[in-house]
Amino acid sequence: MATYEFKSESKRMLDLMINSIYTHKEIFLREIISNASDALDKLYYKSLSDENITFDREKFFIRITPDKDARTITISDGGIGMSRNELEENLGTIAKSGSFAFKSENEKKDDVDIIGQFGVGFYSAFMVAKNVTVKSRKFGSDEAYKWYSEGADGYEIEPCDKATAGTEIILALKDNTDDENYDQYLEEFTIRNLVKKYSDYIKYPIKMMVTKQRLKEQPKDADKDAKPEYETYTEDEVLNSMVPLWRKNKSELSEDDYNNFYKEKFFDYENPLKTIHTSADGTLSYTALLFIPSRPPFDYYTKDFKKGLALYTNGVMIMDKCEDLLPDYFGFVRGLVDSADLSLNISREILQHDRQLKTIAAHLKKKIKSELLNMQKNDRENYDKFYEAFKRPLKFGVYDNYGVNKDFLADLIMFWSSSEKKNVTLSEYVERMKDDQEFIYYASGETVEQIDHLPQVENVKDKGYEILYLTEDVDEFAIKILDTYKEKKFKSVSSADLNLEDETAKAEEAVAEETSKDLFTAMKDILGDRVVKVKPTTRLKNHPVCITNEGDVSLEMEKILGAMPNGGVKAQRVLEINIKHPMFEKLKAAESDSDKLKKLTEVAYGCALLVEGMSVDDAAGFADSVCELV
Repeated sequence: MATYEFKSESKRMLDLMINSIYTHKEIFLREIISNASDALDKLYYKSLSDENITFDREKFFIRITPDKDARTITISDGGIGMSRNELEENLGTIAKSGSFAFKSENEKKDDVDIIGQFGVGFYSAFMVAKNVTVKSRKFGSDEAYKWYSEGADGYEIEPCDKATAGTEIILALKDNTDDENYDQYLEEFTIRNLVKKYSDYIKYPIKMMVTKQRLKEQPKDADKDAKPEYETYTEDEVLNSMVPLWRKNKSELSEDDYNNFYKEKFFDYENPLKTIHTSADGTLSYTALLFIPSRPPFDYYTKDFKKGLALYTNGVMIMDKCEDLLPDYFGFVRGLVDSADLSLNISREILQHDRQLKTIAAHLKKKIKSELLNMQKNDRENYDKFYEAFKRPLKFGVYDNYGVNKDFLADLIMFWSSSEKKNVTLSEYVERMKDDQEFIYYASGETVEQIDHLPQVENVKDKGYEILYLTEDVDEFAIKILDTYKEKKFKSVSSADLNLEDETAKAEEAVAEETSKDLFTAMKDILGDRVVKVKPTTRLKNHPVCITNEGDVSLEMEKILGAMPNGGVKAQRVLEINIKHPMFEKLKAAESDSDKLKKLTEVAYGCALLVEGMSVDDAAGFADSVCELV
């Protein structure tokens, strides 16, 4: 027996490999299975160019054998195996990759597809094992060797008996601690789940003898009322499905295939609204299978929700949720990406966040938008259902980061239409605009019903203009960020400078403002800094008063900002008095009675606030004034 030190110089290096690179101990099984798959690939590729090598499909599988008594787990393959020198080179030098060398030698062959290229994954075994034994026999050789190591102190190599070519890796599990239960890796349930999670699409069968129960055959004369008896038996079972659904041709797949995969993979009981199966070839190749859910996950609007797509390379999952593949506004999308071209840094778990990942993310973002627009155009019923479920992230996407994505998302968002009585897109609104219409009009409020009864809405409706109703807290912020759509500016019906009056109406307002200047000044003094101005208006039809705003902050925005920590941002309120309403005459008649004018002014202002869905500061005083005036 020969004993050697690791060529990578120090214990610190191996400690780094097994304690820092990998964040989850369970991935040791993924790494070793991937190495076994590589060994089978190598033998298969050699058989393509060497007529003396017979490819025996029956022997091309990976076997997992847990032994609870010995507390070992063995992973074996019938692949190409390793000679003594290869054991020393590949396992004695940390970060030495036999797979990478093999691929380099055969890089001109298009069909060479090796998973492991960085020679580190094997050492993840030491996260769960106190010692590791590797028995290997090179294909075509009569000699077999055993490699043994207890960690960073070194390793031993000696001849051993092995009847067939291939490799078996035996992990002697660490002792259990208060924090770690290593025995779990000996359980059939755990092994089955880990294979399903990480290695389900390895193209070779992953087999394990599993324990099952069946009804024991009863004698013919047995008592019919006797309790049924069961017997335990073992059966060889393939744990993985081998062929990824997303690698099949679309023509081979039905809608049910996609729906069943989605519900099984993502634990949803409803079918997705949309399936996107796409691929790209060229400098960067990948396949993506994406799903638009019919409803948000239960935790979608909580801090616990984590967006992202599962990331595979050659069918091996390297990341459960890669957040960088989806922008926040498309965080509801579920699915996966499989690419053989990703640069893996040291291990399959650490990605280089370079242009490759950014390129895939950019492609997917455009594809998702394209498919949503297609749904919007050709399957409006489902788009409406989708939008009702996921409108908030889209609108926040418009507003987020100072509107950097506003143009990209503008075509996807919708608002309730005063004329259509349903959600409409901005494009649909603009297409219906009147020839003389300068602005896209909108109104904000808590509900469609409340907005519909706002005094400011009356005049705009009477002019025949369509109004978009904004009912969510983010809506007006998103509109402010958008500012324009197809060169049409947005305009709130509550803006003080709406300017929809004709010349006659404007002249009437000018006369009223001049002749009742003292009245409006007195009312402004009574209201103080609660308003910036009191002015006459003809914009109102049936209502006596309304509140409009000057500047960018509306009353709805004031409500939202006021509810936030360190809030207090105020709209510049303008109290407008309908000069054609009897209340205006009452105010003029009370101009010489300061006490009555004060009560009337407070009532007028309070009524305007209530119509806007806001509360009055002094409810009792307001009620007293109303009763006294009545």
